[in-house]
Amino acid sequence: MGITLVRVPVDQLEDFTLRAFMAMGVGEDEAHYCTRGLIQSELRCLPGQGQGVRRLPTYHERISKKYIIPGAPFEIIKESPALALVDGHNGMGSAIGQKAMQLAIQKAKISGIGTVVVRNSTHFGSSAVPARLAVEQDCIGMAITNAGPEMAPWGAATGVVGTNPWGIAAPTGGAFPVVLDIALTTAGKGMMQWYARENKKMPLDWALTPDGDETDDPEAAMKGALLGIGQYKGYGLSMLTDVLTGVLAGAGFGLVPYSNPAKQDVSHMMIALDIAWFMPVAEFKARMDSFIHDIKAAKLRPGFTEILVPGEVDYRREQEYRQNGAQLDAVIFDQLAELAQKLAIPFPFEREVVA
Repeated sequence: MGITLVRVPVDQLEDFTLRAFMAMGVGEDEAHYCTRGLIQSELRCLPGQGQGVRRLPTYHERISKKYIIPGAPFEIIKESPALALVDGHNGMGSAIGQKAMQLAIQKAKISGIGTVVVRNSTHFGSSAVPARLAVEQDCIGMAITNAGPEMAPWGAATGVVGTNPWGIAAPTGGAFPVVLDIALTTAGKGMMQWYARENKKMPLDWALTPDGDETDDPEAAMKGALLGIGQYKGYGLSMLTDVLTGVLAGAGFGLVPYSNPAKQDVSHMMIALDIAWFMPVAEFKARMDSFIHDIKAAKLRPGFTEILVPGEVDYRREQEYRQNGAQLDAVIFDQLAELAQKLAIPFPFEREVVA
């Protein structure tokens, strides 16, 4: 049995998301940051990845319980021309992440590189959102974060480190930047839930049962730990991401992030590289375009029709959604309708099922 998808106009979805955040008590400036984060994720990520507007009811619950504090200070604890340490004070993670990247960009324009480490933040969504901000200013952007302990270290049966996503974005001379947007696990529990709803088996390298056995049963996997990309390599990358975020920030790492709902204790690192410090921006973009041409000209493997660069699938999905409407899981659509009632805001969408 397939999952029903409902198509909604993107402009209406963006307006609804902004209204929802403001109805939750989020200030207008902060609500715009958070809306940008959710809408970009909705348009670019697969529905099963767990990002996008499906997060709105969760944010409402956490704000209502004061687990997240709208309007919390974005406090610069310490800084130099190229570095900053920021305390997010349990505020809105998406806004904190984007502000931290903007600060890193400002420093990059002075020093060639800007690095901002953030502590006491909360869930910040897709790492590609802050990374892409750097591209808008002719910088290369890198955004990493730690997360809850869902990944088993290689050889372990239980989770100790997080999915710890990375977003890296670089401008090109073409229609879209190159954007790497990945978690360090092979898959997340959102995809497993998707497989379970479709009554499908999943690949064996996604997750473990609670006893530490490999499994293709998504129901069993959701009770166990996730596996890293590239086996021990993903685990190593995840551990070092915790070092670069929580350990370095003097904040939570490993088992700590998300262990206390009232203090998520999430840490991020934002890095911006000013391309103009190294060479003229036009020259860099031409070099990127040459690199992409070489990649796409490579001999194809059997069964493949083209070679894509990171972010290309996401770009195509975003263009299609902007033209024809985003595709929401019908279950999420109904949850948003219920949320609109709770917040006393209009729900402007018709239930247009995707054929």
